[in-house]
Amino acid sequence: MGISLTEAAAERVKTYLKNRGKGIGLRLGLKTSGCSGLAYVLEFVDDLSPGDEVIEAQGVNLIIDAKSLVYLDGLEVDYVKEGLNEGFKFENPNAKGECGCGESFTV
Repeated sequence: MGISLTEAAAERVKTYLKNRGKGIGLRLGLKTSGCSGLAYVLEFVDDLSPGDEVIEAQGVNLIIDAKSLVYLDGLEVDYVKEGLNEGFKFENPNAKGECGCGESFTV
């Protein structure tokens, strides 16, 4: 399973977890949303759920549910600052297209 975080993304997640004061990692998942069909979901995890897979990347535990796993193989997560905007950026080789606003994608 190949999911990776850039150094910038890993440092940002570690900072969030430290400031939060608890958590075992970051859940990476998908939800049905937007005009293209799927959108990424990021949330902190305090306890594992049945069927969760844990992947360590750059010292961060990424927790992925079984349904999302197949669509996230090869995903690279970065944290970028562009002008006044900053946030996580996803490079997914499984994505076949994106909506115009970039909020959702298709596989």
